[in-house]
Amino acid sequence: MDFLNSTHLDTERLSAMCHDAIADWPHDGVRAAVRYSRGAAFSGTCFYKEGRIFVNLGRTNAYPYLIRTNLARAQSERNRWWRELYTIDAADPYQLVLFVFMHEFYHWLVRQARRNVRQKEARCDRFAARAMVDMHGSIVRDSTGKPVPRHAWDFQDLDGFVARARRTWGRAG
Repeated sequence: MDFLNSTHLDTERLSAMCHDAIADWPHDGVRAAVRYSRGAAFSGTCFYKEGRIFVNLGRTNAYPYLIRTNLARAQSERNRWWRELYTIDAADPYQLVLFVFMHEFYHWLVRQARRNVRQKEARCDRFAARAMVDMHGSIVRDSTGKPVPRHAWDFQDLDGFVARARRTWGRAG
């Protein structure tokens, strides 16, 4: 994976953190770039065909930064569905970059696995939250601020869903 950084953050630290998080996944040809956003606190974009991931970071964010996520199970009634808002703290800008990068990287894995790329935001958030919890001990909280047990938000087989991406790793074409 090629990694570019145009922010004040340490490029080696960012690159190592992102590389470590995806070490077991295919990432040949991925080009990631971390840059400042034009106003948003953060955002990310994945261009599937080019294998490009952009992470945009707000210059004036205060840390710890509360990331609002789509981790909770969907709930429904007769005519509507909703999802409780779960949050996860990014202790510093490096963790926020990691979350956004992992979210966008999962989008890329979904495409590599030849899955439908539409409506995968919750899966991508779960993949990113896993990295935050496993690598940094981050805590997922519900809308009242109480910690949420892992089984309540990490309930999908995310690895299995994109397993086909591993089988095609290293093949031409």
